[in-house]
Amino acid sequence: MYTKDEASQLRQAFWTTFGQYISPQLSSEGLRVNWINYKTGLKYVYFKMQADKRTAIISIELGHPDAGIQELFFEQFAEFKNILNGYLNEEWEWELHHRDDEGKITSTISKQITGVSIFNKNDWPALITFVKPRIIALDVFWNDVKDGFEALR
Repeated sequence: MYTKDEASQLRQAFWTTFGQYISPQLSSEGLRVNWINYKTGLKYVYFKMQADKRTAIISIELGHPDAGIQELFFEQFAEFKNILNGYLNEEWEWELHHRDDEGKITSTISKQITGVSIFNKNDWPALITFVKPRIIALDVFWNDVKDGFEALR
């Protein structure tokens, strides 16, 4: 077991390592991007990467406070599902209106792996191999479809 401080330091070390590893990768538009804190340019639409002691998850999170508008965003992503799957070369889980860890209602489109731990440095290559190609694919996807969300701004 790790203390809160040790756990925090390991998490920070992993994300710093990942950031250094992926930093040479330019966006699909040829720009430098902060991959760990990816900016979609659309309020309430986030690309998130998370890892803990048992799993790693990469997701598109829709966090609009109005459930109806959040559902419109979700439906718009559903319109682009085949394009998304094409870039990712896999199916992701789609969940409309679920309560997150803080009690906030969000909708997510996500992929998860289990059996890896951010606290085990031996798992870091597997974690990086999991998140890197997916965040890059999300960037290419987003560059192609973001104009389709213009009406929802």
